[in-house]
Amino acid sequence: MSLETLNAIDSFIWGPPLLILLIGTGIMLTFRLRLLQVFRLPRALKLIFTAKNQGEGDIDSFKALCTALAATVGTGNIVGVATAVHAGGPGAIFWMWMAAFVGMATKYAEGCLAVRYRTVDKNGEIAGGPMYYIENGLGKKYKPLAVLFAFFGVLVAFFGIGTFAQVNSIVEITRLTADIPVEYTAVVLTIVVAAVTIGGLQSIARAASKIVPAMAVIYVISTVAFLAIFYEQIPAAVYEIIHDAFTPTAAAGGFLGATVLVAMRNGVARGVFSNESGLGSAPIVAAAAKTKWPAEQGLISMTGTFIDTIIICTLTGLVLVVSGAWTGDVNGAALTNAAFLQAFPAYGSVILCVGLTLFAFTTILGWNYYGERCMEYLVGVKGIMPYRIVFIILVACGAFLKLDVIWILADIVNGLMAIPNLIALIGLSGVVVAETKAYFAHVKAEEMAVAEEEKETVSGD
Repeated sequence: MSLETLNAIDSFIWGPPLLILLIGTGIMLTFRLRLLQVFRLPRALKLIFTAKNQGEGDIDSFKALCTALAATVGTGNIVGVATAVHAGGPGAIFWMWMAAFVGMATKYAEGCLAVRYRTVDKNGEIAGGPMYYIENGLGKKYKPLAVLFAFFGVLVAFFGIGTFAQVNSIVEITRLTADIPVEYTAVVLTIVVAAVTIGGLQSIARAASKIVPAMAVIYVISTVAFLAIFYEQIPAAVYEIIHDAFTPTAAAGGFLGATVLVAMRNGVARGVFSNESGLGSAPIVAAAAKTKWPAEQGLISMTGTFIDTIIICTLTGLVLVVSGAWTGDVNGAALTNAAFLQAFPAYGSVILCVGLTLFAFTTILGWNYYGERCMEYLVGVKGIMPYRIVFIILVACGAFLKLDVIWILADIVNGLMAIPNLIALIGLSGVVVAETKAYFAHVKAEEMAVAEEEKETVSGD
């Protein structure tokens, strides 16, 4: 299939209908949940570390979040932001923000429904995610929609976010930074991925809970240090981002210019690629969290979009705009690398290499699990091991594909996966609202009981 054909399919799938469905679902949930992503964010961030982890589940809430973040905090935060800005100009970052803001409500609903409708497979492991809340929530007559989601989920794991985009970024940055041949990196990466993924969710969650916090801190410190060096240019960069979101971006250097629609499309598409809100991936692991309350896990899931896009993608975007590197002829990892070298000529490439390698590696691990759960839904537990073997083979192949083809393929299968999930979120929005009301009524009663107990203690003294 030619690049022109793939571009045509990509433009059709990510045309106005899907953008409206994606953003519209987020806006609808934002209003129905009364701006929950604003007013309940402090509680959500607190729950990351204080959730009681009571109830059925395979892993605690923190590990579930880390595994979800392992899958989302990846090349989208570094390479995806770079390709969005390179194609759509600085305005694309603003549309990433907008997609992330309403996407927080979407991610909350996904996590909530995942726990509400989760089940147990024949191996005794928790099985959940959109395919289950479509079938068990919307009803059996919607099972074809659930099957479609699971099928597209396997395709995303095999050909989209899960393998090719991540592997290609790792081999490219290690080649640029340390001049390591592509073949060597591909072999080492394949062996390490195989060693972790064969162990299943527990093995992946253990790796993710150790690597994700460390890699996020390292990258945030590095980007903040960059921005501290060029702090005088930050206000102008922010103005440029907001201005270009509503005004066509003029050609500059190697940048050919972009319309508002191009900026919007690239910002939203790359934002979804990065934080996966509306895609339906994160609820697959959220379902495995030990919790009694669906809404509690929904809140914790929501923080994933906040951390991924509002914090990490924003920092990358500011680095690119402040540096001016986005107007050059390079793209992808090479573009972000060029920006970092302006502040850290001696070790900028090393910082990016370590960050991108860890980001991409953990995304491979997270998506291995997502695809596995989708395969289990389609053919049962007998499909798990064959799936893992094919996944590992594709990881080995991903190093040898072209960047343009990889990102277009990823965009196409992402869009196809999102459609069944978004339909389910709209259909089950009433259930999300009911679960939310029940949870916060419980929280209020609990707080009143604690206050009454403290009052009695004081009066007793």
